[in-house]
Amino acid sequence: MSIEAGDDLVLPFSVEALDVRGRVARMGAALDDILRKHDYPKAVSRLLGEAVLLNVLFATALKLEGRVILQLQSDGPVSLLVTDFTTPDGLRGYARFDEDAVAALPEAPTLKEIAGTGTMALTIDPTMTSRRYQGVVELDADTLEEVAHAYFMRSEQIPTLIRLAVAETLERRPGEEPRRVWRGGGVTVQFLPEASDRIVIRDIDPGDAPEGAARDERAEDDAWVEAAARAKSAQDHELVDPGISAERLLLRLFNERDVRVFDAFTLSADCHCSTHRIKTMLGQFADDDRASMVEDGVIKVTCEFCNTHYRFDPDTLEPVGETH
Repeated sequence: MSIEAGDDLVLPFSVEALDVRGRVARMGAALDDILRKHDYPKAVSRLLGEAVLLNVLFATALKLEGRVILQLQSDGPVSLLVTDFTTPDGLRGYARFDEDAVAALPEAPTLKEIAGTGTMALTIDPTMTSRRYQGVVELDADTLEEVAHAYFMRSEQIPTLIRLAVAETLERRPGEEPRRVWRGGGVTVQFLPEASDRIVIRDIDPGDAPEGAARDERAEDDAWVEAAARAKSAQDHELVDPGISAERLLLRLFNERDVRVFDAFTLSADCHCSTHRIKTMLGQFADDDRASMVEDGVIKVTCEFCNTHYRFDPDTLEPVGETH
């Protein structure tokens, strides 16, 4: 396996000796672009970055054309968070939050502290059909990783381990002043043995089984125990360090286990908004509704995903001034 540094990609891999498949995500400029467009407080940026990574790891495992949307809704300081992955590689995201409530949080809040009570929904929206698929799980955990584990256990019943890390780091380039940039990384492994009876499914308390129903008390398969422990050992600094490639990380995690990598998926920050799209949307409103949108003689529209500001003439719906 070659050792090549790289950012803004997802590298699929398999370890046949342990019957697992997985993916490593490494994000640099694309993640920084998404988060810098909003200049959110650090705690909000970190949570949004983790959600972007989780959506990437989930979406790139699916063989489909379309969109995968990860959404958190809650009663906490961050009340709404949305990330959107559109094939083949487009990413965007935003958050809504109470500034005062976020400012009162500790420096490194838990998910319960920053999001409170709510749900995480994963929506699959294929291009070739009008039918959507959605899975929902409660935000009943201290980390987004734990929520993701609960989602996979309930929705897919595949033993899954996920590690996520997002951090603001100092980037140094020759001839330039050092600058702060956001970086992120993640790794996931799933146990996919040929014999399905090797999979032990643990019900989540209180679970859906009727009272008195027999529980699966078998010990987990040794191969899965080893694979999960190896993936879990990935350190935050390893996941965000630009000097540690996805390949090098896999060699460290699965040393002597003959890890095999496949073609990588590239990632980019890419919003769908445009002057034409927003003009078309405004044209669908009734005249009275558009009149109520006029402010200082123009209709102002801001894209929540990329924070781009648009201005339109209320009579002609032609753009006014420059988009910024």
